[in-house]
Amino acid sequence: MAEAKKPGPERISILGEANIIVDHGLWLNFVVDDLLQNTPTSTYVLITDTNLFDTYVPAFQAQFEAAAEGKATRLLTYTIPPGEASKSRETKAEIEDWMLSQQCTRDTVIIALGGGVMGDMIGYVAATFMRGVRFVQVPTTLLAMVDSSIGGKTAIDTPMGKNLVGAFWQPKRIYIDLAFLETLPVREFINGMAEVVKTAAIWNETEFTVLEESAAHILECVRSKGEGRLTPIKDVLKRIVIGSAGVKAEVVSSDEREGGLRNLLNFGHSIGHAIEAILTPQLLHGEAVAIGMVKEAELARYLGVLRPGAVARLVKCIASYDLPTSIHDKRVVKLTAGKKCPVDVLLQKMGVDKKNDGQKKKIVLLSAIGKCHEPRASVVDDKTIRTILSPSIQVTPGVPSNLDVTVTPPGSKSISNRALVLAALGLGSCRIKNLLHSDDTEYMLSAIHQLGGASYSWQDAGEVLVVDGKGGNLQASKEALYLGNAGTASRFLTTVVALCSPSESASSTILTGNARMKVRPIGPLVDALRSNGVEIEYQGKENSLPLRVDAAGGLKGGVIELAATVSSQYVSSILMAAPYAKNPVTLRLVGGKPISQPYIDMTISMMASFGVHVTASSDEPNTYHIPQGQYQNPSEYIIESDASSATYPLAIAAITGTTCTIPNIGSKSLQGDARFAVDVLQPMGCTVNQSDYSTTVTGPAPGELKGLPHVDMEPMTDAFLTASVLAAVASGKTQITGIANQRVKECNRIAAMKDQLAKFGVQCNELDDGIEVLGKGQDGGISAPTVGIHCYDDHRVAMSFSVLAVASPSPVIVTERECVGKTWPGWWDILSQAFKVDMIGHEPDANADEEDSKSSVMERSVFIIGMRGAGKTTAGNWMAKMLGWKFIDLDQELERRAGCTIPEMIRGSRGWEGFRADELSLLKDVMAKNSHGHIFSCGGGLVETPEARQLLKDYGRNGGNVLLIHRDTEQVVEYLMRDKTRPAYTSEIREVYLRRKDFYQECSNLLYYSPHSESSGSKSEIPCDFQQFVSSISGRSTHLKDVMEKDHSFFVSLTVPDVSEAASLIPEVVVGSDAVELRVDLLQDRSVDSVTRQVSILRALAKKPIVFTLRTVSQGGKFPDEAYEEGLELYRLALRMGMEYVDVEMTLPENIIQTVTESRGHSRIIASHHDPQGTMSWKNASWIPFYNRALQFGDIIKLVGVARSSEDNFDLAKFKSRMQEAQKTPMIAMNMGKAGKLSRVLNKFLTPVSHPALPFKAAPGQMSAAEIRRGLALLGDLDPCNFYLFGKPISASRSPALHNTLFGQTGLPHQYHRLETDNIQDVREVLQAPDFGGASVTIPLKLDVMGQVDELSEAARTIGAVNTVVPIGKADASDRRRLLGDNTDWRGMVHALRDEGVEEQADSETKGAAMVVGSGGTTRAAIFALHSLGFGPIYIAARNQAKVDALAADFPAEYQLQGLSQPSDADKVSSNLNVVISTIPADRPIDPSLQELVGALLSRPAVGTERRVLLEMAYKPSHTPIMQLADEAGNWTTVPGLEVLASQGWYQFELWTGITPLYRDARSAVLGL
Repeated sequence: MAEAKKPGPERISILGEANIIVDHGLWLNFVVDDLLQNTPTSTYVLITDTNLFDTYVPAFQAQFEAAAEGKATRLLTYTIPPGEASKSRETKAEIEDWMLSQQCTRDTVIIALGGGVMGDMIGYVAATFMRGVRFVQVPTTLLAMVDSSIGGKTAIDTPMGKNLVGAFWQPKRIYIDLAFLETLPVREFINGMAEVVKTAAIWNETEFTVLEESAAHILECVRSKGEGRLTPIKDVLKRIVIGSAGVKAEVVSSDEREGGLRNLLNFGHSIGHAIEAILTPQLLHGEAVAIGMVKEAELARYLGVLRPGAVARLVKCIASYDLPTSIHDKRVVKLTAGKKCPVDVLLQKMGVDKKNDGQKKKIVLLSAIGKCHEPRASVVDDKTIRTILSPSIQVTPGVPSNLDVTVTPPGSKSISNRALVLAALGLGSCRIKNLLHSDDTEYMLSAIHQLGGASYSWQDAGEVLVVDGKGGNLQASKEALYLGNAGTASRFLTTVVALCSPSESASSTILTGNARMKVRPIGPLVDALRSNGVEIEYQGKENSLPLRVDAAGGLKGGVIELAATVSSQYVSSILMAAPYAKNPVTLRLVGGKPISQPYIDMTISMMASFGVHVTASSDEPNTYHIPQGQYQNPSEYIIESDASSATYPLAIAAITGTTCTIPNIGSKSLQGDARFAVDVLQPMGCTVNQSDYSTTVTGPAPGELKGLPHVDMEPMTDAFLTASVLAAVASGKTQITGIANQRVKECNRIAAMKDQLAKFGVQCNELDDGIEVLGKGQDGGISAPTVGIHCYDDHRVAMSFSVLAVASPSPVIVTERECVGKTWPGWWDILSQAFKVDMIGHEPDANADEEDSKSSVMERSVFIIGMRGAGKTTAGNWMAKMLGWKFIDLDQELERRAGCTIPEMIRGSRGWEGFRADELSLLKDVMAKNSHGHIFSCGGGLVETPEARQLLKDYGRNGGNVLLIHRDTEQVVEYLMRDKTRPAYTSEIREVYLRRKDFYQECSNLLYYSPHSESSGSKSEIPCDFQQFVSSISGRSTHLKDVMEKDHSFFVSLTVPDVSEAASLIPEVVVGSDAVELRVDLLQDRSVDSVTRQVSILRALAKKPIVFTLRTVSQGGKFPDEAYEEGLELYRLALRMGMEYVDVEMTLPENIIQTVTESRGHSRIIASHHDPQGTMSWKNASWIPFYNRALQFGDIIKLVGVARSSEDNFDLAKFKSRMQEAQKTPMIAMNMGKAGKLSRVLNKFLTPVSHPALPFKAAPGQMSAAEIRRGLALLGDLDPCNFYLFGKPISASRSPALHNTLFGQTGLPHQYHRLETDNIQDVREVLQAPDFGGASVTIPLKLDVMGQVDELSEAARTIGAVNTVVPIGKADASDRRRLLGDNTDWRGMVHALRDEGVEEQADSETKGAAMVVGSGGTTRAAIFALHSLGFGPIYIAARNQAKVDALAADFPAEYQLQGLSQPSDADKVSSNLNVVISTIPADRPIDPSLQELVGALLSRPAVGTERRVLLEMAYKPSHTPIMQLADEAGNWTTVPGLEVLASQGWYQFELWTGITPLYRDARSAVLGL
């Protein structure tokens, strides 16, 4: 018997030859022999990417060598980096140069092994190398197999767009080996499915149906892991690939050079390519085409050539393969870091499409699934394209007169959702007609499918949905059911998922939605279900989604009580699921009259249609009896049009005086809103003709609508928005009631209507359950809005205001155009086609509409927890002062409310238990009533109560702030041993702390560890480290914005094993840097407690933002690569402590990165990748995958390579320039090594630097900030500036020594000069010079210079003198910067006083008094300085009383100035005088009476323990008469004037350069040390 011949691979003909070969296993079992036999050559060149080489090339080489033995042929291989970025001129040239170096000739055959990028580019190489050589395609991705490898299109990308430079060059063979799909990454597979869907959509509805039905199974297999994951879908995949490849081959064979028919293969590509050109390389080709298909289908619908159902079907199919359908898809936003696609740019990109005819844009339009409108691309005008692409729409008022239209709205959302639930729970097949195609029903359909409740398919070109119900047999879903903002779906499904049985992978199901959904109420429904035995857990905010619902296998049944005064959907949810309860259900509605009774009646009526009959109780009101049973699906169910939606076309007729008919809604409708025409429009003056099944409305002449004194719209609450816009143009007041539930819809609709109608000049008043609209009909009509109408992402708001826009005096912009997709995706099409309204897309400015923008700063109240004695009250007061909030100590509040002290409460009859109960009750009360704008300090033992712990944890999880305050435990213990104001601890204090430690940790989401002892510092003066902490956690820090605006910024990398041991180094090494990096991986002790202490010490010492870095071994650090849990714990600590920056390596597992980035609060993520081995090149695309990943997760991108030569730095600069041209995310990019130093100089933004005082450099080639500045000066990137001292005499001034020393130390190329003059005219030219950097001003020019600057600081204005000129902002066209006049004299005085221990005075009756001696110009600065420190009263001692009085009158009364001129005035002076500043000349004798007055005051005995300080502003002689008086009086510390000179100059340097040098260096320069 003859042996059966094994069937060969499938062959597909193209251009008359069977050159497309499809099968499993071709690569190793077929290709070598076929090549040698049919495409012989002396040289085969196999080109692939670095991802594929190791997996597929070595085995192929071995086969080739064996098969080619003895033949005059060779196989060369070459690799390039993967990804779209390689499809460039540079990579093409690189390959060609290499081939020439290998002496490749005209007979060469190139083998392109890879995806679409590889085939496109290598094909172009083949087309141009030696004027054309043969090549073969071996596609390894689904996209390449079904599309790009077939047809001979080859190209590279350019900055102007994709595939704009290339050639038609047909491959000699296309080997499609389906086995490659086994190793294809999930995202790449899904990417290819876009082209598969496209092909079916334009060519074959049968194949499209197969794709719809196979989506879930295909995705399940593709997402599974392990060998043979695609085996279950092997046949389906082969069918898909052969089908798609066959279509393309057929089209190409008919139209090789794209004269017309081949255009069709570009469906989705005209818009998709434009999107891709902007978002590449972060967005893949198929993902962009998927979005493009949706937009081009919407375009066809808008033009009236494609039915809405077909668009919905296409969108559903695309989404079912997990492809994006919008550029606003959250995955697209994440992948692209939210990069915008401006409509003008999209149109510009579309303008260079190869299909276009000159300026005419051509787009493929569908006419049905599987069919195109024309056998080629169609011309579409820019206005129409703009309308479809724009987020907003401009509506021009007016419709043609005598218009008489018939409009059929989409199916009712309410009925559609109910029908889907009932059919899914029912048994058998049901054909549902006129189903609403919208976001809401898509979410419902997807969710039911996910629960395994039913299968479904589309018939009649997507106009009929066939649901095969499984009789209520539902399985819990492992994946959460995401429901967007679909309130109906969320409420119905909450009860439906309780019917689920546990599945192999899940015992509960999570329901979640978008941000708005997560605040919409669902509490009453959850309460009712919980009372019936269903376990439901809130995963976020109480009473809202997300929910976790246990798979209970059905309700318990019996009596269920439900509060139905908020939403009738709660009632319908339980009604529909009740037949599957374990016992018959009696549903009792409590709490008052149920809302929206017609919708309850609708549900009961529809249940009857599906075979279950509900009976209303005859003796109990609002009570229903639902029997057990199983729904029996009717063979067909027709959904009537949505009556709420029907109100909009009817309202247009009403407002314009035209006629509109709705053919399938009449008086017999199930929907309450069907009464809108009769109950609202007719009384307003419209002619209404309503039959059983249709409604026709003709409006009065424009301007003649009448207001309604009162209308109860409770039976049709959704329609109140339509009534409100009509009321706006009517005459008189319209009062609408019964609509309280509209406050908890997609938005607060009552408030929304009030706010948006105000833009038309219409006044509204909110009522408890309604709204009053004061119509403008009698006042000349509404006025045109000057800004866009904000729609709150609410479909009904958008459609209502589109009605009003038609009657506006001028065009109206309606924002969030696409939100109408929730119930009527084609609404704008209807306005254009049926009502002939003129519209055009509008793209608002990025900041044009800020109504929906949410401030990211902290708003929720803060609860402070921690041990008594840790500093909670002090920190709370500081925090309240910083934020402008109210501080409440809950212990004190508890005592106030109880009328007794806590010790008395505990000694009372209720004891500790009663105290804890009252403490808990108070916590609940303030959480409920004071959730914003408060700081609460909690009792130390509050966490001992489990319920209190749960409250705090929930509060933190739901966006609140729970701050743990702690400091050194020994200090806390010592304080508690002394404190007698609270009950003594019953056990050893350390034991109490250790018991509570974990409680504190789990209850808090923020941590401040104080490095300050209880006795250090002033409680009124907020420490810098605490200010920094609060600024960071509250979102008020502007550090990133500030450094982005600087020309050059740095962070210094600490390489110390212990911060506390290196404490003396920290202030020195941070000079000149904008932040400090804590290399946690280099610390000796990386325990959480130790790192907590080190962070707190560093923050206090550095006074700079911290970069928290945990560098792993593989990335060049010391932290173990696999220590993920330890690392995550440290990252969490960094976020709790409010680190300004957290470095996260992009090689970490996805779950770690996700956890850190999603819980980052206001910390900024530096997404980093280091290549310490130098394996990657900046020239090719090898860095792109890491850049893309960093772009997804980082606020800052950090990429660090290795330079072998200086060329590597220039390659890096080009790479960085390209990336920053495309994306705004700031970027740190450098090379390590000696050769990489130039890249550090050129980096500019947050360059990591070292410092000579540090033990070693954090990376090879690291430089100090000073070295980099010197390098920048040499390169001409840091211009030298000239600084000056103006005044006379100045020859002895130490200012040049101070500033030139500091310039040298910090690496700045500037020079400081003396310009000695007493004439202001001499300095004018210098002030205007382009290289002017700043100036110090002394007598006699401090007043004259005020007229030469552009603005004055508050200090300069108040003091009345300028001693510092600072250029600010960028230079203008004439190369001049604005000049600020400032005064740093007062700052110098404050610094000198603080150095001697003078503290800021608390605002209380005990604050200290101060005195200034003298009445000259410096006196004013001294007064300002003392006032800034909080002193009051401030005395002015001088010999001339009139001069003193005039001086005092110049200052505000709050300064509390009092003049002294006689020795007898000493009696007027407060005994609390602690600070004296002398501003009188020291080179002449003191006036006798003044000397007597001052001497008497200095000689007073000290009061209290406050330090007494005399500051002498004169510094020649070194010991002045006033200082002598103080020495003689005793108990006064004297400070010489040189200290002020040094410190005010130090401040000047900081103002000019942004660098804060060490004060000791400034002082040494002044003193000549």
